[in-house]
Amino acid sequence: MYDKVKVGDRVITPIDWEMTPELSFGTYESWGGRERVRDNNEQVFYFFVDNWGDVPKVCLMERAVKHARVLAEIDVPTQLVKDCVKKQGNAARFEMSYAVDEAVKNWLINNVLDGGEEQYVKPVIEKTVKENMGTPLPQLGKASWQFDRVTLPDTAEIIVDEEIDAIIKKWNFFDSARNLSGSFVNGLVDTGDGLTVVDERTGLQWQIGGIDICSTRTMQLKIKEVNSTNFAGHKDWRQPTMEEALSLLEPVENFKGVHLHPCFSIDQPFVFVAAQRKPGGYWFVDFKQGRAFWSSGTIPGGFGRLCRSINLDISGV
Repeated sequence: MYDKVKVGDRVITPIDWEMTPELSFGTYESWGGRERVRDNNEQVFYFFVDNWGDVPKVCLMERAVKHARVLAEIDVPTQLVKDCVKKQGNAARFEMSYAVDEAVKNWLINNVLDGGEEQYVKPVIEKTVKENMGTPLPQLGKASWQFDRVTLPDTAEIIVDEEIDAIIKKWNFFDSARNLSGSFVNGLVDTGDGLTVVDERTGLQWQIGGIDICSTRTMQLKIKEVNSTNFAGHKDWRQPTMEEALSLLEPVENFKGVHLHPCFSIDQPFVFVAAQRKPGGYWFVDFKQGRAFWSSGTIPGGFGRLCRSINLDISGV
């Protein structure tokens, strides 16, 4: 009972009355929580109180691994919502989304759930925004860099926890947990294909975007698919090694909130690397947190940003 609401032409069901903003973070954004999600496409719908503006409001949220989307605002009586907020007590400014209380829940059940009044439900129309990729890069072979080229390890390996610090410090990679003063200089240039960039310092060609979140087993299948379609004209795309992926980390977050050059898409916030952890698990590089970490490779696992080695002295790409 009380498990569906109509938003425009769409019927949303079921409503998860146990889900809250705090619980959704633990489920969909923490590494441990993600391992509890059975499927990438699994989603939940729940009501919450948005107290970020001048007047609090009740919203309907669609939450999944890849997105958090407000589907509708609900015209719950203002005083009822204010009373709900008041019960929360003092909260930090960055914690201004709350669970609905019993009074708000009962109002929703009586007024909008299971065939209730549609005029209380105001659909939120999403605007499609083209991702800002930053200032255009110089063209391949046209930049004058002041650095020596380096060759990073390019073969898969097994890494124990104690080895990560040495890897990071050897190349002076930035890592928010292990080497805050690190800074690896790149020489990123535009290949002209709209799909890839080249780092003229490391001789690596990178996907601007990448592969959607999946398990490590599925990732291997998707890499085969990328190569079978001759992505950007090549069939030798692979997962980056730990060193190669760490080479992309930048000490300062860009305007998208990730430790990457803005020429890369934000849609791959953390990626698998070609490294297993001993005694168990897989290694990742997290561009959002700016660090290397390990976790299991089970569903949903991680994203992919593939690379390939090129010979800049011969043909560029």
